[in-house]
Amino acid sequence: MINSREQLMIDLQRIEENDYELRSGEDIKDYVKLMLEHIGDPEPVLRDELIYSTFYKWINEKRWFNDAELRELLWILLDEQHLFYHIGNKEDLTVYTRTFSVLVVALILQRHREKVILDSSEFIKVKQGLIRYYEEERDLRGYMEKEGWAHAAAHGADALDELVLCSESDAAVREEVLAVIQKMLYNDQYIFRDEEDERIATIIVTIIDHHLLPQQSITDWILNLAQCVSWPRSHSQYVNRINTKNFLRSLYFRLPLTEKNMDIVEVLLKTEKNLNEFVH
Repeated sequence: MINSREQLMIDLQRIEENDYELRSGEDIKDYVKLMLEHIGDPEPVLRDELIYSTFYKWINEKRWFNDAELRELLWILLDEQHLFYHIGNKEDLTVYTRTFSVLVVALILQRHREKVILDSSEFIKVKQGLIRYYEEERDLRGYMEKEGWAHAAAHGADALDELVLCSESDAAVREEVLAVIQKMLYNDQYIFRDEEDERIATIIVTIIDHHLLPQQSITDWILNLAQCVSWPRSHSQYVNRINTKNFLRSLYFRLPLTEKNMDIVEVLLKTEKNLNEFVH
C-alpha cells in the first residue's frame, strides 16, 4: 500500500508534468500541508526537485497564494518545526528541514518586495528570524553524495539578499546583516567549498549596486574582516581566515571596476593582502 509520502511524490511528479496545474477538484491547501511536512525529506528528488520547485512555481510564477495565505505559510516556515527544527545540530538530517524552509522564506520575501504583504511589526519578526537562523545554524555542509544539497550558508544568504532589498530595511537592518555575514564567515569549523562565498557575496553586491549603505560603512566592514589575522594560530582561526579571503576574492570579481567602486576595490585588495599569508 502506498503511504502519504510516496503518494505525494507521485502527485508532484504528475503536477510538474502538467505545468504545475492541479486537476479539477484538487485543493492546493492539501498539497501545501504535505509539502511542509516533507520539506526536509532526505530524498533529494522529493525535497529539492519536487517540493521546492513546486513552491517556486506556485509562489513566484503561478501566484496562486493570496496575501493572507502567504503570511500563513511564512509563519509556519519560521516556526520551531521548520526553520528552527533542531537548530544547532550537526551532521544529521534535520539540516534539510531548516535549509529548505529558508529557501521558501526567500520566495515569499521576493513577493513582499513586489507587493507589500507584511506590516512593519511582521517584517521585524521575519528579520529577527532570519538573523537568528544565520547565527545559530551549525550544520554548514554543502553537498552530500546521497542526500544532495543542504547548503545552509548559501540558502540563508538568498533570504538575506531579499531582506536587504525590502523597503522596510533601513541602515540598522543592513548593518545587522553585515554583522551576521561576518559570523558566518567566522564560523570556526567549516571552510566553504561549494560556492557559498559567491552566494554571500551577492548580498554585498546588492547593497553596493542599490546604494543601500554608505560606502564608508561597507569599507569599514571589509577592513574589519581582517581582524582574525591577529588572533592566536588555531584551526578555527585558519578556517575564518580562509573563508574570509575566499569571500573577498569572490566579491572583488563580482564588482564592476568603475570609478564609483574604486574605494571599495582598493579596500578589498588591501584586506585580502592582510589575510593572505603567501603575499610577501
